[in-house]
Amino acid sequence: MRLPSSCQVSTLIAVLLCAMVGSGQEPKTRELGVFKTTAGVCPGYILISPLSTENSFLLDTSGKIVHSWQTDRKPGQASYLLEDGSLLRAGKVENFFQFPSTTGSGGQIQKYDWDGNLTWDFTASSAYRMSHHDIEPMPNGNVLCIVWESYRRDVAIKAGRNPSRLTGDVLWLEAIFELKPKGLNGADIVWKWSLLDHLIQDWDKSKENHGNPAEHPELVDINHMLRPVADWIHMNSIDYNEELDQIMVGSRTLSEFWIIDHSTTTEEARGHTGGKRGHGGDLLYRWGNPQNYRQGTVDDRTLFNQHDAHWIPNGLPGAGNVLLFNNGLSDSEQDFSSADEIRLPLQDDGTYRRKPQTPFGPAEVEWTYEHPGELFSPRISGAQRLPNGNTLICSGTQYLLLEVTRDAEIVWMYRNPKRFRNPPRSEGRRKKATTPAPADLPKAELDAMRVPGGVPLEDGGTMFRAIKYPPGYPAFRDRDLSPKL
Repeated sequence: MRLPSSCQVSTLIAVLLCAMVGSGQEPKTRELGVFKTTAGVCPGYILISPLSTENSFLLDTSGKIVHSWQTDRKPGQASYLLEDGSLLRAGKVENFFQFPSTTGSGGQIQKYDWDGNLTWDFTASSAYRMSHHDIEPMPNGNVLCIVWESYRRDVAIKAGRNPSRLTGDVLWLEAIFELKPKGLNGADIVWKWSLLDHLIQDWDKSKENHGNPAEHPELVDINHMLRPVADWIHMNSIDYNEELDQIMVGSRTLSEFWIIDHSTTTEEARGHTGGKRGHGGDLLYRWGNPQNYRQGTVDDRTLFNQHDAHWIPNGLPGAGNVLLFNNGLSDSEQDFSSADEIRLPLQDDGTYRRKPQTPFGPAEVEWTYEHPGELFSPRISGAQRLPNGNTLICSGTQYLLLEVTRDAEIVWMYRNPKRFRNPPRSEGRRKKATTPAPADLPKAELDAMRVPGGVPLEDGGTMFRAIKYPPGYPAFRDRDLSPKL
C-alpha cells in the first residue's frame, strides 16, 4: 500500500536553511531540519519512525512536527498511516529468542488510533518464528507480514541443503502470513506462503526437489548462499497489488525481488499449480540478480542489497512499474546508492514474459537517481513516487530525505536529527538509465549529505523508510495539522 494519487504542486516559501543553500556558507544548525525547499516540492505530510525511538512523527514540508504517536516499543521496522487516521506499525518484542535484536527483528504488530490509543497489539513471534522488517496493510483490513521460520539442521538437510553449507544448527527460511485482526491481541492466519515448499537443489538426487536450478527459475536454489549465515534470504520488504492479486517481496542477501500469486488458497500456495496464473506458490517473476538461478553473469546483476521494492500505485506517474532503493555494495559495480524504477514485462494474463534459458527482463532500468560519492546508505532506506512525478528518497543511515524530479533536480532536502555516518567517497560506475545524472550539487547541499569524519554513528535519526501522504488524504480530514514543534 502506498499513498493515494490526489496531490497538486504548490509554491512553498523557503524555510529554515534555504537561504544558505548555494551560498557556500556553513549552516549553523547543520544537525537537523530542511536544507532546501523549492516551488517544485509536492505538498503533503511525511511519516517517519526513527529506529532508536518509540515515537512516530508526521512532518510537514518545513520539517515541523504536526502530529506524533508515543508507543510502547521501538519500531521493527515499518509504519503506515491508514485512511482512518490509525498508525499501523511493526514493533520489537522483548523476548527475541534465537533471533537478533537488530537486523530488522520485530515480532509485534500494533495499531494506534489518531489519539494514541492502542487498538491492536499482536505478538507475531515464538521460539521458531518472528515477523520482521516490513508489514503491508491490505484493502480488506488484513495485514501481510514477512516471517522468519527457523528449521533444525536435519529438516534443512531433508529439504536438500548440502550439510557443508550449513553454518550452525538451524537454517532460516521465509514465510508470508496474511493476518486478520481479532480483538485487541489476536489474529487469524487466513493465508500463508512458505519458501520451504518452493526450493530446488542439485546436490542430492534422492530428494523430490532435485533438479537443475537453471531450468526452474520459479524455484529457489537452497544451496545458493551469498551470505554464510542462518538468515541466508533476509527479506526486507513486502507489497501487495490488489488489481493483480499478487505479492512482491525483496531479498537483501540475494539482491533480487520476487512476485508471488496471492490468488491461491493456502493449500495451492504450497504447491506448483492453482491460482489465477496456474503456478501455485511458485515465483511468477524475479529480478535483480539472475546468477541466483544460474542465468547470466556478474555483469547482469542490477540490484545490490536493495530495500523497499514495490509497485508504483495506479494514478501516479510510472504506475505499474517497480520502484526501490538500490543500496549499493562496497567493492562492487555499484558502490553507491540509487533510486531505481523498473518496467515489468507483464502480460495480459498476469504472468511475466521471459524467453527460456535467459534472465527475466528488463536488461536496463527505466529511470534512476544517483549521486556517487554522496548518496549512500548500506542498509534500510526507501523510495516513493509522488503524484507530481517527483520521487521521495529516504537514505536511512544518512538520516536524509530527498525529493527529486524526473530530471534529477533536488527540490527538497531534509536531514533528521541528529548525526549520521559519513558515506564512503567513490566515483562509482553508472548503470544505463533514461534520466541524466544530477549536476554537481552546491556546497551547502553536499554538506547536508555528510558530516566531518570521525563523528560516530548514533541512532537518533536513522529511518527505515519515509512515506509522504497528500493533504487530501482521508486521515487528515478535520484534523489539527498545525506545527507542534
